Amino acid sequence: MRNSFTLVPILAALGAPAAADDTIVVTGHALEQPIGSQAYAVQTIDAAALRDVPGGLETALEAASGFQMFRRTDSRSANPTSQGAQLRGIGGNASSRALVLLDGVPVADPFAGWIPWPAIRPESLSSVRITTGGGAGAFGAGALTGVIELSSAGRDRTPVIGIDYGSRDSVAAYAGAAIPLGGGFIAIDAGYDRGDGFHLLRRSQRGAVDIPASYEQYGGSVRFVAPVGDETELQVRGAAFADDRVRGVEIVDSANSGADASVRLVSRGALPWEAVAYLQTRDFSSRFARIEADRSAAFPTLDQYAVPATGYGAKVEIRPTLGAHALRLGGDWRGARGETKEFYTPVAGVYTRMREAGGDSHVYGVYIEDDWRLSDALLLTGGVRLDRWSLTNGHLDERQLGGAVLTDTDFPKRSGTEPSGRLGLALSATPALTLRTAAYLGFRVPTLNELYRPFRVGTDATAANAALKPERLRGIEAGFDYRPLSTAHVSATVFYNRARNAIGNITLGQGPGTFPGVGFVAGAYRQRLNLDAVEAWGLEANAGAELGRVSIGLSYAFTHATVEASGVSVALDGMRPAQTPRHQGSVSAKWRSGGWNAGLAARYDGARYEDDLQTQRLDAALTLDAFAEAPLGNGLSLRLAAENLTDADVEAGRTSDGIIDRGQPRTVWVGVRWRPGR
Repeated sequence: MRNSFTLVPILAALGAPAAADDTIVVTGHALEQPIGSQAYAVQTIDAAALRDVPGGLETALEAASGFQMFRRTDSRSANPTSQGAQLRGIGGNASSRALVLLDGVPVADPFAGWIPWPAIRPESLSSVRITTGGGAGAFGAGALTGVIELSSAGRDRTPVIGIDYGSRDSVAAYAGAAIPLGGGFIAIDAGYDRGDGFHLLRRSQRGAVDIPASYEQYGGSVRFVAPVGDETELQVRGAAFADDRVRGVEIVDSANSGADASVRLVSRGALPWEAVAYLQTRDFSSRFARIEADRSAAFPTLDQYAVPATGYGAKVEIRPTLGAHALRLGGDWRGARGETKEFYTPVAGVYTRMREAGGDSHVYGVYIEDDWRLSDALLLTGGVRLDRWSLTNGHLDERQLGGAVLTDTDFPKRSGTEPSGRLGLALSATPALTLRTAAYLGFRVPTLNELYRPFRVGTDATAANAALKPERLRGIEAGFDYRPLSTAHVSATVFYNRARNAIGNITLGQGPGTFPGVGFVAGAYRQRLNLDAVEAWGLEANAGAELGRVSIGLSYAFTHATVEASGVSVALDGMRPAQTPRHQGSVSAKWRSGGWNAGLAARYDGARYEDDLQTQRLDAALTLDAFAEAPLGNGLSLRLAAENLTDADVEAGRTSDGIIDRGQPRTVWVGVRWRPGR
């Protein structure tokens, strides 16, 4: 709470005089989207939609067709390592196969590739732009299935302080404002969330060891934007966060913390250009346990007491215009360093062994894109990238605590060169209708987590694989965007993707027993392996309309995905990838009148399989969220909200012994907002 209310004096200062007429006023945003984006499937979520949805940022993104988290648990109850962002049904993978950028900076964890969702406050954003399909562009080496671009709010944002109290003694507090400073501004955001949490298991499966999955999360950011000359602006951002969660058993928990810093220069002159540099620091820890069949007792099995990681990178891009050609030329670099440090093999409750494993990863790329206006109605766009990747300093060290060395392995340096690109065509058939088609190639280097870090879920364990190859994807799509009115739109896209060397968690054995890389396993033993390929084809559709004070949104995604496998993975051939539903859809309706707001949102998530062998089915889920806000005067308003209003039973995970994790149950919130000057 203290973090939020320290901003009250600053908010009161918002009545400061505006900048003089001759002062250069900056926007705080990136360069304009290139016109070539018209040829690709793009979805946009505005600030109001991000702000209104109960839950975190990942909950708001679920309104986009084709977006998917690895599991149906959000960032209050999930293990953070399972929270990668996925698009277009290539298959479940805890590492993000979509590139997530905040103000042009990659935000994925540098070691594991998952997204620290609690560190990004949806209230601090002006919009989210989702482009499905891989290809070129900045940091394109991570954009296997698409790009999710998060943009911070500018100087014109409305200041706000809010606090909500919810079910199970939950508290959510937030404050944010932009303070004008000459031609620039300073934006400050801070938040705090906690809750006693819910029981992850159904009552019929609980035992003496099961407790609610409590959480505590807090953090803040400061963003400084100022003009540098007549055409260029400087954007500097610093942020820090902490995230502690208990996974339903007292000795099964995680702690994640980090700090970020970035600098971006944006010039909008005759030759627009942009330069970005960033640094990330992370530290993660997690504990695992073996639980008796009757859930009467839990015993420690693994303590990942530290996973320090550092991410860093830079990008430079220029945008010359040559006649009918609008070009983008640039280069970028991404680096990551990290290792897992863990105790394992307990005897009588005391760990007897220690493991350290990790390495370095680097990707250097150059790219060029051209948007060519062939006529007033026809646009051709294309781009190519060339990336050089390397994996160095890979190591696995295991030893008896205070005793002999068990393993001392230095993995050989690996490197390679990968071409990728995309080509698109957009035809303005009528002023309201745009037809488009595109083809693309993309790739993703395995994360340090996939290469070197084992993990556990319940009684099951998965080993790492230092020999993993990069994933490579090729795809094609066609669709249309129809906007008969400025307040209504319909979009649809059909697509086909084929991802070679797709990384999956492949079942290789069944416990109880001792297996390489993970030690004792009571349930299923798996290892990360490259599949021959995963094929996915399907349909994504979106529609929206504003009818006076009412707005309506619809989204739907159908995905038919199959695995191509041989060798030790041949049993998976022809199966659907794990954690991949065929059908996903959402519908929302909102009403606004003055300071009054209300809305409903329903989401359907089709049945899926937890495991690669399709023995553990997770049923479909239909959830309903709602909110209402009423003005109280003097900038104050009362807000009511509910998540999973009907208390649907959401199956989020299942272990080989039949234990089912649940997603968020019904959660009701009541709170107040203060927006000075409103």
